[in-house]
Amino acid sequence: MSDTSPKLRAELDGIPLYRPGKPAASGGPVAYKLSSNENPYPPLPGVMEQAISAAGVFNRYPDMACTGLINELAERFEVPASHLATGTGSVGVAQQLLQATAGPGDEVIYAWRSFEAYPIITQISGAASIRVPLTTAEVHDLDAMAGAITDRTRLIFVCNPNNPTGTVVRRAELERFLDRVPDDVLVVLDEAYREFNRDAEVPDGVDIYRDRPNVAVLRTFSKAYGLAGLRVGFAIAREPVADALRKTAVPFGVSQIAQEAAVASLHAEDALLERVGSLVTERQRVHEGLAGQGWTVPETQANFVWLRLGERTLDFAAACEAAGVVVRPFVNEGVRVTIGEPEANDIFLAAAEAFRKEL
Repeated sequence: MSDTSPKLRAELDGIPLYRPGKPAASGGPVAYKLSSNENPYPPLPGVMEQAISAAGVFNRYPDMACTGLINELAERFEVPASHLATGTGSVGVAQQLLQATAGPGDEVIYAWRSFEAYPIITQISGAASIRVPLTTAEVHDLDAMAGAITDRTRLIFVCNPNNPTGTVVRRAELERFLDRVPDDVLVVLDEAYREFNRDAEVPDGVDIYRDRPNVAVLRTFSKAYGLAGLRVGFAIAREPVADALRKTAVPFGVSQIAQEAAVASLHAEDALLERVGSLVTERQRVHEGLAGQGWTVPETQANFVWLRLGERTLDFAAACEAAGVVVRPFVNEGVRVTIGEPEANDIFLAAAEAFRKEL
């Protein structure tokens, strides 16, 4: 028997693995998971019932076109149904965008640090990552990103609010940046955390897309809507891009349960706004609590806070875990902490205060 392995694509060599947030330990002292930017609340009213009903026919293939969901989204955002495409979470749609736009010899620009899936899906496509460091204020350096554009640039990600820092790009600076981007380069406004934004100067990406054919907007039901486990996201883009997304989609990738739950979630707008409002209030409390302890915390418009800790990152994460909460460390950079239940946030604030006193 030969020991020769099948030949695999060289682009996969050295690819970083996506690191999901560490789960809370069962049976141990850790009680709360603040590592994955999940919504701590259960499904919105009516969503569980709709999902259970849809589960009764999961012996059948789902509607591959996601017709019901697409029609709901078209009405909600006042866009043509032909400008919408769905996928397995916004990250799944982002990977479809890479498949549609970039390959070997091409370049993809994004801020760093930003969403950790960007380098993974870029490398899978065979394109080269052009990482542009955040400013000292942990914000996208749009001037530097514009300066990094070459004739090989095919796609640019702008994560707004940015994961993991929570910082935002405001309208005037975004418009100036977009004016400098060639018309044949796709700019993807990744707005996974859009619902948590309270900064009036941060534009709605859908408004931007209406005037700019080279802009696509990513949204998800995983965060504010609390459907992280069902994997459903979508893009709003002009027809050529949306068509390309449909061509690169995994057939039947979005389950019928996910489709029905997403539609039901859209119908539960009042409850959604109430829950998001509660999380935003808690976010402010956590931010003020950390600032009061003496931490430097960027202003965040997402459902998490960011602490840049450098070489103390893993020590801080271990201290939080010992206290009863799991946070998301980025080695030698910092930690991202999801806003959870008030009890979880209290434990985190106490752990942060104890850690700071030991510095």
